[in-house]
Amino acid sequence: MNPILSQNLFLVKEHIGMFKASNNYDIYNPETNQIIMNCRENNLGFFTKILRFTDYKRATPFNVEITTASGEKLITVKRGIAIFRSTVEVLDEKDRLIGTFKQKFFSFGGRFEILDKNEKPVATLQGKWTGWDFKFSHENKQLAQVSKKWAGLGKEFFTSADNYVLQIENTVAADSSLRQLILGAVMCIDMVLKE
Repeated sequence: MNPILSQNLFLVKEHIGMFKASNNYDIYNPETNQIIMNCRENNLGFFTKILRFTDYKRATPFNVEITTASGEKLITVKRGIAIFRSTVEVLDEKDRLIGTFKQKFFSFGGRFEILDKNEKPVATLQGKWTGWDFKFSHENKQLAQVSKKWAGLGKEFFTSADNYVLQIENTVAADSSLRQLILGAVMCIDMVLKE
């Protein structure tokens, strides 16, 4: 696993644009304000592009690659068409399955069960319906959180609902595949729950 994923703090900024169908993000080190990763949805099909501008946007498939700033692949996050609920796959840099996310039926604000490659639960992502406050937990221990608030940055970074901070707890081992699953899930918050 790439050492860049051992960091505990990431600022995610979405590319803003009129009439954009794809989801593209830059991921910064908030302490240095340098781009350390890119998240791109490069191979978007014609019909998917069309559907992204309709009420069916949340049901469209996606295939997102997270790379280092120099282009080295770290994680792929993909989903097929979602009818009632989402099942998302996360793959490592060699396209091996790391785990999946399964959206819960009838959950307010959105909830995902995060499963490892053997379908064993390793975390839950739970959010508040009214805002950008999401927590990753397992067996009543917080693993990470996603928020629009972080004391280390000025308010100018948070003028859009599409800028947020991921903070991973020190208790998550630096070389744990759970870090890849958490980062992949953060991309799903926006594409599945918040669009």
